[in-house]
Amino acid sequence: MTAVDDITTLRRRREAVVNQHAEAENRHDVKATIATFHRPRYEVNGEPLDGEEAVRELLQGLMDGFPDFHIAMGKMRHADDAVFGEGVITGTHDGEWSGIPATGRRVEFPVVGIFEFDGDRLLCEKVYFDTATVLTQIGVLPAPS
Repeated sequence: MTAVDDITTLRRRREAVVNQHAEAENRHDVKATIATFHRPRYEVNGEPLDGEEAVRELLQGLMDGFPDFHIAMGKMRHADDAVFGEGVITGTHDGEWSGIPATGRRVEFPVVGIFEFDGDRLLCEKVYFDTATVLTQIGVLPAPS
């Protein structure tokens, strides 16, 4: 096996982990989502959430706030120790989320995830999105004029 074959195999394994992770989120299976991590850790717009309990609270809060939460994964790109994934999140704000009472409004916004790896072990998902867009879509912030 050549070095190129090794890299291709590693990239495939990493993409499989990222897809498994997203599929578990889409099933709202918090336990299965956490199980995709070697050690559960998210960073959401730079805010770290470290450990199984913190990650469980984040995911459960998201699923409770948006009972139809869905991420459509787009293109993935690779770095030496990461997979960069583009996606679009959709859902309806039918439950309390981050202290904001349900508004019943739909959201649809782009998101970028940086999935950090050690070999094929997922160490952290760093998620970046425009919070103002989400807050505008759920009706907390006024739409820009």
